Amino acid sequence: MVENVDLSLVDWSRAQFALTAMFHWIFVPLTLGLGYIVAFMETIYVKTGDPEWKRITKFWMNLFGINFAIGVATGIILEFQFGTNWSNYSWFVGDIFGAPLAIEGIMAFFMESTFIAVMFFGWDKVSKKFHLTSSWLTAIGANLSALWILVANAWMQNPVGMKFNPDSARNEMVNFWDVLFSPTAVNKFLHTTTSGFVLASMFVVGISAWFLLHKRNQLFAKKSIIVGSVFGFIATIMVIFTGDGAAKDIAKHQPMKLAAMEGLYQGEEGAPLMIYGFLSGSDEERLKDPREDNFIVNIPVPGMLSFLANGDFGSYVPGIRDMLYGNEKHGILSFEERIKRGYIAQQTLKELKEAEKNDDLARYERLKLKFEDKEWLDTFMKYFGYGTYFDADPQKLEANVLELVPPVTIAFHAFHIMVGLGTLFLLVFALLFYYTIKNKIENVKWLLLVALWSIPLVYLAQQTGWLVAEVGRQPWVIQDMMNTRMAVSQIETSSVQITFWLFAITFVGLAIAEAKIMLTQIKKGPKEGGQ
Repeated sequence: MVENVDLSLVDWSRAQFALTAMFHWIFVPLTLGLGYIVAFMETIYVKTGDPEWKRITKFWMNLFGINFAIGVATGIILEFQFGTNWSNYSWFVGDIFGAPLAIEGIMAFFMESTFIAVMFFGWDKVSKKFHLTSSWLTAIGANLSALWILVANAWMQNPVGMKFNPDSARNEMVNFWDVLFSPTAVNKFLHTTTSGFVLASMFVVGISAWFLLHKRNQLFAKKSIIVGSVFGFIATIMVIFTGDGAAKDIAKHQPMKLAAMEGLYQGEEGAPLMIYGFLSGSDEERLKDPREDNFIVNIPVPGMLSFLANGDFGSYVPGIRDMLYGNEKHGILSFEERIKRGYIAQQTLKELKEAEKNDDLARYERLKLKFEDKEWLDTFMKYFGYGTYFDADPQKLEANVLELVPPVTIAFHAFHIMVGLGTLFLLVFALLFYYTIKNKIENVKWLLLVALWSIPLVYLAQQTGWLVAEVGRQPWVIQDMMNTRMAVSQIETSSVQITFWLFAITFVGLAIAEAKIMLTQIKKGPKEGGQ
């Protein structure tokens, strides 16, 4: 039951994982995009034979290498936490979640490790074409690593391709391809990697802008801006299109997250999309006090949320209160009903285990048949995770129901900051390309400053994107199947607290070290003659 769990242990375990994930994601998106930019720049060098492009390639390649090394270190720590802090989760779905992680380690990581050595140390030791191939394979390998991690994360958001085994009380994979190619996985991979391309592009144009502002290496900077702005503009367009696909998938499988992202409490037909707004009161106040308008100020676009969610401007989009208390007209079960059904599923499993223990084979076989009946699975097992919130006391049950609503304020503002910054980046890339090809970029100092200061903004957009994805699905670790309280390891809270602060100190130190090394390399600039 929920109340038997040490809530401080859950909170500290979540905080530690969030700390590690957010620091890891400082390094990963730059690796994803910069690898391709470097490979593209080297392709130009091989095609043209222009030594200036070799010089440009080597400069950005050095920055790629610095970032890559630290990203690997934080990623290893992140994966170990599944076994240390989230062992119940790892046991419950390890047969499914472990497969993508194993493939990531065996295939993608070794691919990167093999070719990155040639990429950095093979200049003038192997042929130009072989070196170029190594650069492209390193970039592809980095993105393949991201693929398997994102497939695993997407499965947590929308568990497919599996079957619950009542004998082991674990979920087991039955169709690998359903896991790999689920719409959730495809959208998450494309949206996340292309957002990494945007970050890398802004990194390139921002640093190039710094060189122009200091009147250094101007030819290098202009050529880098052309590549970075084109790559960034195309990537931003792709982010927009993949974001649309992700929104439709969220509307189908995680409607509560969508409602939180838009601060939509009362469902409606022709639901508006909020360009931006400020929510009134706290999350708890808005839940307990239904009102027509939950905003102090907002800028809505009528019908646009309905269109983004369902492809129909007049379609119905459920709100938070619809999912809390149900909506019979639109076939939406209340959370209380889901909790009761989940409780029945959990009790059935408990009874099956008791029958097995007592050698009551007839009862055991009768109960096991339920776990093979599709109708029973869709009616009860589908809501297995909700059963943890069951309580016979109506007041406690109501409190548990409210806990199923994610932090709306965080999800709403994170989503709109991400979208707003993405729109800004599209404009910045377009203007940078225009003024560079017109050979006027060095005279537009305000734009160079915007490009430079957009580097921290694009990192902010990355972090807010993950806040939407992960905070928006709370309290679920696996959507509708397992919440954070069920997933946490039964260890001492003090152990998690100690390691939290150790990790925090380590990660801050790594971030400072990378920043110093990066800044030193940037200030030195590209080496003359590309040596």
